[in-house]
Amino acid sequence: MVIETNLTTMLGIRHPIVAAPMGPFYTTDLTIALSEAGGLGVLSHSALISDFMKGRNPVEIMKENMLKVVEHTDKPFGFNIRTSRRETHALSLVKEIPRFIMQNPKVKEQCVYAITSAGSSKTLPQSKSFQKLKESGSNIKHFHVAPALWLADKCVASNVDGMVVTGGEGGGHQSYEKVSTLVLLQQVTQKYPDFPIIACGGFATGEGLAAALAMGAGAVAMGSRFITSKESEFDESYKGVVPTAKAQDTVLVTGALGPIRLWKNEYSLHHGLVSDKEAKMTEEAAMSQEDIIAEGKAYEAAYTGDINSGAVLLGQSIGIIHSIENVNKIVEDIVNDAENRLKKAHNLIK
Repeated sequence: MVIETNLTTMLGIRHPIVAAPMGPFYTTDLTIALSEAGGLGVLSHSALISDFMKGRNPVEIMKENMLKVVEHTDKPFGFNIRTSRRETHALSLVKEIPRFIMQNPKVKEQCVYAITSAGSSKTLPQSKSFQKLKESGSNIKHFHVAPALWLADKCVASNVDGMVVTGGEGGGHQSYEKVSTLVLLQQVTQKYPDFPIIACGGFATGEGLAAALAMGAGAVAMGSRFITSKESEFDESYKGVVPTAKAQDTVLVTGALGPIRLWKNEYSLHHGLVSDKEAKMTEEAAMSQEDIIAEGKAYEAAYTGDINSGAVLLGQSIGIIHSIENVNKIVEDIVNDAENRLKKAHNLIK
């Protein structure tokens, strides 16, 4: 059996399962594994502090990662660009990466999904390079992350092809509204019932996938579940946090762009939470270059194994993830469980 949705048809994938963006970390091996498993692997906007120190440019890193993907799989994949005010290379990425895709036939054929996040939904579609890519016969679709209803409104106004609706239980950056996926997804599907939507934040099981599809989403995106896979590039210590963790073992603190959900450890428990965007902007204005570098080092430290003093990004779904598995098994189990749940739900209709 196959679960076919508007998203599996749009993106040419077998299963309605997508990787959530995980920048600034590397997810190339994970992307290959998920695409091979029938889902949609997504290359992160990779840009570690150590990369900057070595003079490595995020644009060149993205190009290298794309070439590695098409070398190891012939399946569809996507990529992420963070378009926030603090991303100094965002404009270079939206200009150069579409050009690179057009120049590489295999990349152009397989790269079907561009997901922008943490900034404006207009940045990529306003790029002349991206417009030319779409006009050139590419099947690429542009989605943007919407962590609040008013941001979903902005996505629709920007003429995106779809959006990733992510609630406050997810890992990584969140909105100040702190609305759960359960409520936010209903808000968005009620207002935009025919719009392509990927649900994100709190998904790690077949039950979650079945619920999201029943509520009108065409797929789910998962971060913590795929971090906790054998193929992910995250350090084994990072992955090892998850199987014994509880849902309440995460906390919202102030991140680079606003509220961010982290695992409770020495780092997160010593960081407060700003109340709104104005307070965050005031805090940013007072930050020195040394402060910014230290912040970046904390995220890289966790990624490479320091789970005590590093910033460990994880969502509340860690409370329902009990093992570290191969990506293929994760996908198979989730799809099989979702099929069973949907069949049982269908039998309730008399």
